[in-house]
Parts: sequence; structure tokens; C-alpha cells
Amino acid sequence: MSILVVAEHDHGTLKKATLNAIAAAQKIGGDIHVLVAGNDAGDAAKAAANAAGVAKALHADGAPLGEFLAENVAALVVSIAKNYSHVLAPATSNGKNVMPRVAALLDVQQISDIVAVESPDTFVRPIYAGNALATVQSKDAIKVITVRTTGFDAVAESGGSGTVEKVDAPADSGLSLFVGREVSKSERPELTSAKIIVSGGRGMANGENFKTVLEPLADALGAGMGASRAAVDAGFVPNDWQVGQTGKIVAPDLYIAVGISGAIQHLAGMKDSRVIVAINKDEEAPIFSVADYGIVGDLFQVVPQIVEALKK
Repeated sequence: MSILVVAEHDHGTLKKATLNAIAAAQKIGGDIHVLVAGNDAGDAAKAAANAAGVAKALHADGAPLGEFLAENVAALVVSIAKNYSHVLAPATSNGKNVMPRVAALLDVQQISDIVAVESPDTFVRPIYAGNALATVQSKDAIKVITVRTTGFDAVAESGGSGTVEKVDAPADSGLSLFVGREVSKSERPELTSAKIIVSGGRGMANGENFKTVLEPLADALGAGMGASRAAVDAGFVPNDWQVGQTGKIVAPDLYIAVGISGAIQHLAGMKDSRVIVAINKDEEAPIFSVADYGIVGDLFQVVPQIVEALKK
């Protein structure tokens, strides 16, 4: 039994989400091959081959794969999928874009967002915004799976002894066109890889308070910054800060929720955090049901006090 993991990378290095997906593949058992699709992505292919547990890195290199357009990548995956019993990808924006196309082209049922592996054909995935777990068994010959990265500890970046094998890149499908990319630049850690996250909600009242109240706390802790959907929808902060079912799924060592009531959609994105601290003036706020530590009080008084204490 061989397993294919579709890599997430920046052409030079593997993203941590790929290492989580490889860990899920190890739970299934079998030879693990990692597909690195890109343009001039040789370094990423070497990194994939060096990851713990990887037997082979498949390197598909060509201009049609340069921007990871879903139609082109899906065609590539389908062209080699017959050699595998399982095809896995991280449940990131790219994975959620590519894998449903792969499943449709293979005429199989996708198994989305798994958090555990019971056996090679049985998996656990959250439903109802994470309030329940479903155990799903698949009899498809090829199982197409996305992996919730917070459910599996990443394998080591090194220690593997895999080989790199070239595979042919597909022709451009012509179904989509890359127009441009706007990338927000920040010195802060990425949300999905940050060990500490400070998030604000509707209680922050406006975007300026994120800068004057939350940023000093994040700076003191070396933390990434996030937000609830309510704060994003209100225009307080950019979309890429959103944590939750329709945002980013995170599981840092420490998650500090400030002025966040704890709607079910938000809890689905952060409740796997190792330690959760909630600051809210409403003692009945649902966020306290998942918090390890809770402070009932005015965030505009509490947060500056914490910042001052951290400076001492």
C-alpha cells in the first residue's frame, strides 16, 4: 500500500502543514510518497525527501504548476493517483481547492478534515462545527483525504532518506488564469505556525484598539495576531487574521482570546489550543467553557495591566 501526500510549499521549503499531513499518512501505514508540484521547486522536493518517514519525493516542475492553480494540480494528481491507495493533502486553502476536484475526477467520495486514523479505511472527522466527531469508513479503491493539521503532530523536517523522482508536468488546462497576488507582509509569526496567538473580537470596538491595546500584548509575547469573524466582518482587521470554522484552524501552545464571546464557529478553529486564556466582561460568555484560565473584566483595563506585568 502506497500513500501520496500533496505538498504545500513555497517552491524553496516545505510548509509545516505538509509535515502534519505526512504524520497522518504514517498512521495509515505504507510507503509514503510526497508530490511537490511547482515551477523551479527543486529545493522543496529535496526537503520533502528529507522529511521523516518519506520514501520518495515526486517532483513535477513546469510553468503550469507555478502558481498551484487547482485545475492543473488536480490533473497532475489524477494522472498518478492510480498508483496509490490514499491521496492526502493538508486542509489548507490550497488543499480545499485541489482535492475536491481530484475526488470528482476519480469519481470517489472525499473524506474531509480528518483528525484521527482508526484504520486504513476508517477515519475520524469533526462535524457540526466541531461539536461532534464522526467515524467514517470508505470502501473506495482510492481514498481522497484532507487532513486537519492540528490533529497530527508534525514529523521531523530531517531524518528521512527518500529519493527524488521526476514526473511529467501536465499541460496548462486553460481553465483558469493567474492574475496576481497580494500578500500581506508582517514580522509576526503566521497564524497557522505561531506558538502563541493573541486574538480580538467584537469587544475590541474598532480597528484602532487592535493597534493600541492588543499589539503591545502580542509584541511582549512574540505572538501572532488573530481575530474572530465578527471583528473581520466589521472591518477591524484583514480577512487573513480570521480564526474559526470559515477562517484558519489553529492549535498554538497559548491562545489568548480578548473580547471574543466564543461563537461556535470561532471555537471550532481554536479549541485544540494547548492553553486557552479568555478575557471578557461577560461572565456568561461561551468562550469561558473552553478556557483554561478566564478573566472577567474590562479588556481595556486588563490587557494593559498584563502588558505592564510582562515588562517587569
